[in-house]
Amino acid sequence: MAPFYLRMKFIDEIKIRIASGHGGPGKVSFRREAMTPRGGPDGGDGGKGGDLIFRAFPNSNSLVDFRPMKRYAAPNGNPGESSNCAGADGEDLVLLVPPGTVVRGEDGQVLADLTDVQEVVLLKGGRGGKGNWFFKNSVNQAPEKAQPGEDEQEMTVTLELKLIADVGIIGLPNAGKSTLISRISAARPKIADYPFTTLTPNLGVVKAGEFTSFVVADIPGLIRGAHQGVGLGIQFLKHIERTRVFVHMIDTSSGEVDIALQAYRDINEELVQYDRMNKERDGFFPLTTRTQLVVLNKIDTLTEAKLTAMKAAFKKETGEEPLAISAVAGKNVDQLLYRLREHVFPSEKGT
Repeated sequence: MAPFYLRMKFIDEIKIRIASGHGGPGKVSFRREAMTPRGGPDGGDGGKGGDLIFRAFPNSNSLVDFRPMKRYAAPNGNPGESSNCAGADGEDLVLLVPPGTVVRGEDGQVLADLTDVQEVVLLKGGRGGKGNWFFKNSVNQAPEKAQPGEDEQEMTVTLELKLIADVGIIGLPNAGKSTLISRISAARPKIADYPFTTLTPNLGVVKAGEFTSFVVADIPGLIRGAHQGVGLGIQFLKHIERTRVFVHMIDTSSGEVDIALQAYRDINEELVQYDRMNKERDGFFPLTTRTQLVVLNKIDTLTEAKLTAMKAAFKKETGEEPLAISAVAGKNVDQLLYRLREHVFPSEKGT
């Protein structure tokens, strides 16, 4: 039986071929009726080809329904008919994608971003050709020509899903990311005591007051050397590109300051490498420029002296006082939520 991590259904990037519909050709036709001996041209216009549309579908959170390099094409317009009847238009093809999906061309350029808009017409269908009735005039009473339909538009695109979250939780495996998200939201990610328990990003909605809330995502599989393909790689880092603030979780259960500091440095080095790899990409906003809250987790395992030393070391390293919590016990989690609310809703700061 294949390992469960090979059977997961979360797909966040896929390449497909898309096309709009070809316009229907116009008709060359002349009236042939018993009581109309001098019937003229009556060829109708062809129908318009269908548009290719991307629509954000809130109930979807993966691109698993798309098949790699499959061609998705809108229907063609129908040919024009006699008696000046126009051909039927081809129906639009609507591809449903998760909110936050980015559509990129073969050159990497962003063609559509389904974050702030719900629907994008990416490829317009070809116009239908004119029938021969259109070309009748005082000089040419019996035109024998009609237009072909306009060609379809076609291209290869990459669909890239970026989860829409206000806060991204980063840190080494077993730092307590999944435990924290389960503590502060209704999300129930898988939690266990071995690396890569979390194989897909988890989203949780955090209540920040009676009428406000924000979305938190934990980012799995990030370890030292990820930018070189170690572990699960950095394929999930794209999901925190949209976040406003990072929660950098540090496992302090070893009690060793050097181990905790090295974990912090390793993760930040991966952010640096990710930025370096993507700096030329259209629309990329470097991860290292985001606000980062350092959170010392599992403090319930530390003596007061070791916790004091840990805090002092991180304040010296970062220039700011770290937050110290126990996600399992819920200790000081309210303080973290208060800080997050200040960053997500800066206009409410101090309220």
